[in-house]
Amino acid sequence: MTTGSGVLLVLLSLSGSLRAHTGDLTSRQTCKAGFSEEDYTALISQNILEGEKLLKVTFSSCLGTKGTQYETNSMDFKVGADGTVFATRELQIPSEQVAFTVTAWDHQTAERWDAVVRLLVAQTTSPHSEHKRGRTNAAPGSDALLPWPPHRSTRGLRRQKRDWVIPPINVPENSRGPFPQQLVRIRSDKDNDIPIRYSVTGVGADQPPMEVFSIDSMSGRMYVTRPMDREERASYHLRAHAVDMNGNKVENPIDLYIYVIDMNDNRPEFLNQVYNGSVDEGSKPGTYVMTVTANDADDSTTANGMVRYRILTQSPQSPSQNMFTINSETGDIVTVAAGLDREKVQQYTVIVQATDMEGNLNYGLSNTATAIITVSDVNDNPPEFTTSTYAGEVPENRVETVVANLTVMDRDQPHSPNWKAVYRIISGDPSGHFSIRTDPDTNEGMVTVVKAVDYELNRAFMLTVLVSNQAPLASGIQMSFQSTAGVTISVMDVNEAPYFPSDHKLIRLEEGVPTGTVLTTFSAVDPDRFMQQAVRYSKLSDPANWLHINATNGQITTAAVLDRESVYTKNNVYEATFLAADNGIPPASGTGTLQIYLIDINDNAPELLPKEAQVCERPSPSAINITAADADIDPNVGPYVFELPFVPSAVRRNWTVTRLTGDYAQLSLRILYLEAGVYDVPITVTDSGNPPLSNTSVIKVKVCPCDENGDCTTIGAVAAAGLGTGAIVAILLCIVILLIMVLLFVVWMKRREKERHTKQLLIDPEDDVRDNILKYDEEGGGEEDQDYDLSQLQQPETMEHVLSKGPGVRRVDERPVGAEPQYPVRPVVPHPGDIGDFISEGLRAADNDPTAPPYDSLLVFDYEGSGSTAGSVSSLSSSSSGDQDYDFLNDWGPRFKKLADMYGGGDED
Repeated sequence: MTTGSGVLLVLLSLSGSLRAHTGDLTSRQTCKAGFSEEDYTALISQNILEGEKLLKVTFSSCLGTKGTQYETNSMDFKVGADGTVFATRELQIPSEQVAFTVTAWDHQTAERWDAVVRLLVAQTTSPHSEHKRGRTNAAPGSDALLPWPPHRSTRGLRRQKRDWVIPPINVPENSRGPFPQQLVRIRSDKDNDIPIRYSVTGVGADQPPMEVFSIDSMSGRMYVTRPMDREERASYHLRAHAVDMNGNKVENPIDLYIYVIDMNDNRPEFLNQVYNGSVDEGSKPGTYVMTVTANDADDSTTANGMVRYRILTQSPQSPSQNMFTINSETGDIVTVAAGLDREKVQQYTVIVQATDMEGNLNYGLSNTATAIITVSDVNDNPPEFTTSTYAGEVPENRVETVVANLTVMDRDQPHSPNWKAVYRIISGDPSGHFSIRTDPDTNEGMVTVVKAVDYELNRAFMLTVLVSNQAPLASGIQMSFQSTAGVTISVMDVNEAPYFPSDHKLIRLEEGVPTGTVLTTFSAVDPDRFMQQAVRYSKLSDPANWLHINATNGQITTAAVLDRESVYTKNNVYEATFLAADNGIPPASGTGTLQIYLIDINDNAPELLPKEAQVCERPSPSAINITAADADIDPNVGPYVFELPFVPSAVRRNWTVTRLTGDYAQLSLRILYLEAGVYDVPITVTDSGNPPLSNTSVIKVKVCPCDENGDCTTIGAVAAAGLGTGAIVAILLCIVILLIMVLLFVVWMKRREKERHTKQLLIDPEDDVRDNILKYDEEGGGEEDQDYDLSQLQQPETMEHVLSKGPGVRRVDERPVGAEPQYPVRPVVPHPGDIGDFISEGLRAADNDPTAPPYDSLLVFDYEGSGSTAGSVSSLSSSSSGDQDYDFLNDWGPRFKKLADMYGGGDED
């Protein structure tokens, strides 16, 4: 590289001014939030004033600019709400460029987007360079040379380094060509001395998207190869290189910034084709309704992307054709006229148009959307009764009965809180007999009896009812005079059952009162004062049948003696239930319970306990503890007095009673020895009642010999039971004889069973059922089957000669000799009941014998006798069948079909 300063010339050759973009463009159907460019570049001076605007960034959130905030990572620069970048203080930029990051974030979704801002500093230039830079504004087709930043000389005078900035190259989008289209020519002043090769690098050249830009390596002319789309990419940053033929760098690379000039090729696109909003009826003008938003993919800093809104049509046009207006810049729809009434118009359909080019209909592109505005209901119509008076009737003593239906009319939206009625009784029911419930479907008021009414107290009710809504009335709306009505309810008299003033009446008296004693009068009251009716009484429940009631006046007398100790008395109380019935139509009745508390008297003598006891025949420390049981209660029970009677005298001579407590005493022997046995000891027990009652009870005492521990021995216990030695011996002898008889009976049964098995069958051989089997089921093979070895049919014990037969030629129907299943051996003298079992067992053995021939299996059962009085059926002459009609065999079923064919088949051919 030469030491002299080289100059690289950039020749700008524009084929003409920016061509207007024509033709229809396809509008974008989707919205992608983010900055319009990833990298923003601007030329600035070295000295910047505070608040000076530098450039403007464009950001789209698909929801408008509301809610979008900007931040930077530099304290010297900030971004306004409209995307304008400005300086926060007075600055002097020391370097060639300043770069920082701008961040946009949505405070609703918390999403963040970043873009880089590069501020290039325009340095002071020489007159020569100024002249060359001025040539960039020449007419299209002229060349403008821009010097490459010169190098410092290595000898002689040193030239001061000057920085030159190549101005951005603007290319209109959607150009129609022809392509490739020249953009700029890059040339170094050294190409006069040596051949130079030119190249460009960067996005759009050697980086995706590839080959958008190309350069003639020899002439330095740079071209664009296809139409540009600003919405796809708004700018390109390329670097130009100059090298010699050997690839050595001749000049330092220079930066080229190419900006795509926006054309109005995108229509505004609404975020939704249909917007839904609502506004309360009766709203004042200026009430906000909704916001519609349209985005334009074109540059929002130019008129191409500036959208304006207007309303095209409104349907219906009632009560005015201009009920709404829209903010042309923000898209906010508000009411502009009064008179919104849901009862007249429930919904409006508004067509909204969005136009770019700041709303210029002649040059701008437009799009439309539909805004559906629903008029919300407010409670501006109070409910009103359809009539001023209502009437109903109800039988007395009836509850949960609907007596009247109140109908109202409300013009508000059905089934809403503004429509649902609430009924309230404001007068005429001080005792709360009625309530009014609302039917959820019809909105009617159902007057219901919740507390029974009495005809004898109130024959009619005059109610005043007020109706309102669940929701309060709208401001300024007053209740209608038709919101109140009168309800007349008549009470019908019905026959009511008599009732006892006291459902459970309690009286007290002593038990044992004599029969016929008047206890009380248990009378009932008939509530039907306006009916002339008679009440009669009867018993409904009297478990012991102790009472009698007068059917006319209800007087109760005793029909038997009342006993407190009876099983029908519980806790000293006896209960009886009585019925009172009138003679109304229909008859009615009521019940009442009489409780009689019986006071105890001393009418039960005490009983001695225990009834039996046991003592040793000689006095010992252990004695018999005795007490008494009394059916009465205190004070007619203990303490008791226990005494031995004077008669018989042996009682007091042999026994003594010692008092322990008021309710217990001890009975013990008075003498030193008493013979073993059972003794009846009478004891008189007296209670403490007034007057006291006594009872003499007998206790059976067993006196027995005892061991050293004072317990009765076994023999002693038997002896104490009253049996002498002779009786004991007799009992033992009877037990032995009984055992011998049982043993003899068992031996006899065994012998009888044995005899039954060994005894011969005492029946005639002709009557033997086994022989009958032979006679009726002999199925031989005719004449060819007459050579049977009948020894095979003998009983098993007579077959030794067959089994001992030597090897040789044997009949195929003989049983094989050798190992085979063992058939059951029949007893010599079988029991008649064993024949069937024997045959069954033999059949099973033969079926499981793999060596048994498949001929006459009868040979395995038993020998069934020799000879037969019947001749062979093979000797029957078929000619003899002519005198007999055998056609009936056809009626005997399939088993006789063969015989029918043989004898009844007719003449053979």
